[in-house]
Amino acid sequence: LAVGGVEVIGICDVDSEHLAASIDKIESIQGSRPKAFKDYEELLELKDLEAIFIGTQPHWHALQFVAACEKGLHIYCEKPLAYDVAEGKAMIEANAKAGNIVQIGFQRRQSEAFKRIKDFIESGKAGEISQVEAQIHYNPNILDTTIQAPPASLDWEAWCGPAPKLDYRPSIGHKAWRLEKEYGNGHLVDWGIHHMDIVRVILGLDMPHRFQANGSLKKLAGKITTPDTLNASMLFDGCTLKWQHRLWGTGDINKQYNNGVFFYGEKATIFGSDQKMVILENEKDAEVIVEEIPMKDMRERHMAVFLDAVKANDKNKIDCPVSDAFKSTALVQLATIAYNTKSELKWDATRQKIIDNKGASAQLARPYRKGYKRPGQMS
Repeated sequence: LAVGGVEVIGICDVDSEHLAASIDKIESIQGSRPKAFKDYEELLELKDLEAIFIGTQPHWHALQFVAACEKGLHIYCEKPLAYDVAEGKAMIEANAKAGNIVQIGFQRRQSEAFKRIKDFIESGKAGEISQVEAQIHYNPNILDTTIQAPPASLDWEAWCGPAPKLDYRPSIGHKAWRLEKEYGNGHLVDWGIHHMDIVRVILGLDMPHRFQANGSLKKLAGKITTPDTLNASMLFDGCTLKWQHRLWGTGDINKQYNNGVFFYGEKATIFGSDQKMVILENEKDAEVIVEEIPMKDMRERHMAVFLDAVKANDKNKIDCPVSDAFKSTALVQLATIAYNTKSELKWDATRQKIIDNKGASAQLARPYRKGYKRPGQMS
């Protein structure tokens, strides 16, 4: 709505309280009241519906995405693309069959700071970039971990959907699911994925062919179910990408570097974050150059790209198609599998398969809960 030129005609949510509040807010902005739905399949039957926004938890993305493709609807879907690699592949196939316009929510592609870093590197001023390190350190606010009845407004059965139905507790519920293995799949998948994606964009990288990861869950054991400390290494042709996070302590010695990406080149080191570029050239007595690059909301700009493409009916206007978003999503999913299996993974990007590791390969597709059918299978 902030972008303009659209009308929201329907909203779907399995939390009736949140649904009512959202409808009231949208009505106050656009003047008309959207229809309310609990079942997304009913929403997809709305007359005059042209496009949908999928902002549910990752374990619901694939089913809702494929259903929308089958209706010929255009889609803006939040990251990560899917919960597992097999779902992502099914989503690519559904989009290819439908021919609809799709934008995935990697909004840091709109960051002016990262665009300037891309220009700086492509100018040759940094030399060859052979190593990249990304990190986001922070202390999460953990909600109550006590098992209890879900709020009366929330249909917990429907919220869990095809994912395992765990006993409800606020720490994994619909406001705090990101660090729960069965729903958000951890910090790298949920937040670090943004940095993995922008590194791929800036350096023009495809997919890594080797993955290693080690870490632990100690400081926050009993509160979350994914690693609170993680180090992962992804090997591309000609470049190594490293990730680290700590969900405890004070983070980096310089807090301005807690959230961002370091690009190490022969001629310069560059640090980038959403609104900052820092450059240290490889010269004697070189001074650190810091540029603050404020900009309007990245998500709004990313949505504007999608809406412009829909209005023009031109897929070429999209700058984050599902096929490319699959690569950034599979990257963090494979790194997570390397951590889970305590093994180095070799990835065949052409066949989209893990090489010679049955235990890891089994995690490419999580079994769905009874009553739900996967939208596709790994071929």
